[in-house]
Amino acid sequence: MQEDREQSCEQTLDPRIRRTRLALQHALGRLLDNKEFDKISVQDIAEAAAVNRATFYDHYADKFALLECMVGTRFAELLSARGIQFNAGCPMALRGIVTGVCDYLATAPGAECTRQLPHVEAAVIAVVRKMLMDGLNKHPQEHRAALEQGIPPAMIVGTAAWAIYGAAKEWMRNPKRRPVEKAVDDVVRLVGPMLGVAAALDAVHS
Repeated sequence: MQEDREQSCEQTLDPRIRRTRLALQHALGRLLDNKEFDKISVQDIAEAAAVNRATFYDHYADKFALLECMVGTRFAELLSARGIQFNAGCPMALRGIVTGVCDYLATAPGAECTRQLPHVEAAVIAVVRKMLMDGLNKHPQEHRAALEQGIPPAMIVGTAAWAIYGAAKEWMRNPKRRPVEKAVDDVVRLVGPMLGVAAALDAVHS
């Protein structure tokens, strides 16, 4: 099942397949503006996308797989539109990723009812994890201490990705939450050291 979902989320080169998947994702996004996810059926999504149920199941195993791909696509697009890439050792790069997670959780379609779902969590974490891994592969010297201790790179970025999402989610659930800039500063201080980012934020605010 997991393999099927990963395959359906790939950026396919076939424009027809990509158009259909994006149509289904956009249809779900529109439905979430007015309806709770639990009350949306596959038939609702298919009708909103102007396809039949068989076509839906050609691309996604169920509505949860679609949700996961929709979230992953939209979150990746948000980061890309902001030109965010992770350069190990750079506080500004990490700050951009953390800000992106907070902003997405606050503004995603159906945010209030969907951000509690594990599929949303998995999709956002997967995007963050890939971005962090790309940065680690490009700048392994920033992680020399951890790597020399035998800590696998996947464990480093996996732990960091979960920590970033968990901190952002904790910030979101607080009705008296601090301004996002303060929350991002806190996350950079917490997660930065494991990613080779200096804990001090003087450079960030200079």
